[in-house]
Amino acid sequence: MADQSSLKDRVAIVTGASRGIGREIALHLARKGAKVVINYAGNAEKAEEVALTINKGCDTVTAVTCKADISKAIEVRKLFDVAEETFGPVHILVNNAGINDPKSSPLAETPEELWESIFSVNCKGAFLCSREAANRVVKGGRGRIINLSSSVVGSLRPGNAAYGASKAAVETMTKILARELWGTKVTANCVAPGPVATEMLFAGRSENEIQRAAQAAPFGRLGEVDDVAPVVAFLASDEGEWVNAQVVRVNGGYV
Repeated sequence: MADQSSLKDRVAIVTGASRGIGREIALHLARKGAKVVINYAGNAEKAEEVALTINKGCDTVTAVTCKADISKAIEVRKLFDVAEETFGPVHILVNNAGINDPKSSPLAETPEELWESIFSVNCKGAFLCSREAANRVVKGGRGRIINLSSSVVGSLRPGNAAYGASKAAVETMTKILARELWGTKVTANCVAPGPVATEMLFAGRSENEIQRAAQAAPFGRLGEVDDVAPVVAFLASDEGEWVNAQVVRVNGGYV
């Protein structure tokens, strides 16, 4: 499947890679030559479809799937173990897995259990994956930690308090981590998409809400998954090495 070699033979873990943005990131990294571990939480069939697409026509297996709940440390360790046992040392972590409140509840109406579940995946999951990566990705060059945030942190749209707060925490954590990795040549960055046409965006939202989101950017459209994946691939590449401790907002001017 690889059509370029900018990431040839590098090992990448992509969390939440069975659908949406994560799926396209996994496919895009594979096209650049990476060997990819496709993490998923529940949709094994969709994850296998991604792996089959990547492996089709390849002489050797370059993608495998791994079920793991990233909010549990033991399962995050297992995810990295699978990557190392299958392909060797990990170069790239792309932590894409996340959940949102489909009802866009105001803070005053947000149930405590919903707040906790959003922070468990979005914030704790990013922490556990980043911590594991900080200890295990390749040092001395080509080590990359890329956490997916959201342009909600910049837009401050009502109805996104829990989601936005969880992603704001991820952005701050990632910037500090980049400085803590001083001397390792491992970079840590966030990519923060705006509204992207995925199942996660469409779930529970009316057509009017979707149209308002589309018209909020100067291009007058929603983002697409292939607007985001090349930015992640750039940060994962040698060319992206000098971008570090940054939040890259990929939103067409939405913020």
